Amino acid sequence: MEQDESDKADKRAFSERTNRWKTYIEICDLGAICRRYFVMNAFDGALTMLGVVIGATLANIQDPFIVISAGIAGSFAMGISGFSGAYMAESAERTKELKILEKAMLTRMEDESLHKEAARFATRVTALVDAASPAIAAIIVISPFFLVTMGSIDMSAAFVGSLILTLVILISLGVYLARITEESMLRHGLKMLIVGLITALLCSLIAIGLGGEVVV
Repeated sequence: MEQDESDKADKRAFSERTNRWKTYIEICDLGAICRRYFVMNAFDGALTMLGVVIGATLANIQDPFIVISAGIAGSFAMGISGFSGAYMAESAERTKELKILEKAMLTRMEDESLHKEAARFATRVTALVDAASPAIAAIIVISPFFLVTMGSIDMSAAFVGSLILTLVILISLGVYLARITEESMLRHGLKMLIVGLITALLCSLIAIGLGGEVVV
């Protein structure tokens, strides 16, 4: 009996917390903000790591652990940078909005007020999205090199796999944007694909210009 009462209390608490989060999301228009951060930073993470992979390949690096180490370190750095940058930027914006609201209301809001709680919630969630999206995209791009360490594929196949995964991520982001805007998925997907191919070409030219070689 006591266990049943405890379960009901936990369910009520979870429901109240979920409803409160939904209210915060509506107040801060959090969905649109997180979508922008997610797309922009996943895009950055994928292309940044593509540059690392291309540079390593044209430098004829045959040790997959070098690419993996560089990729993980880069992913970690992008995550920390994304979290701290987004947290500070969003915190400043939310503080500004609250001050404008306080001036309009001619009163100072308490720290426990709904709007201040929503602002804190939005800042944390936005920072987490900003941190996670580039890091996840970057890890996906370098994931074929983990297969090299297991002897499943060679470095050339890992490079091709990374290139394909990058293009898949970019096309997926384009399709996602098209679904949001209710526009042509094909057009948005092709736009992202073209950007990825141009980036790959430019990275290759820069790497070759710095002494890299195309290894067949």
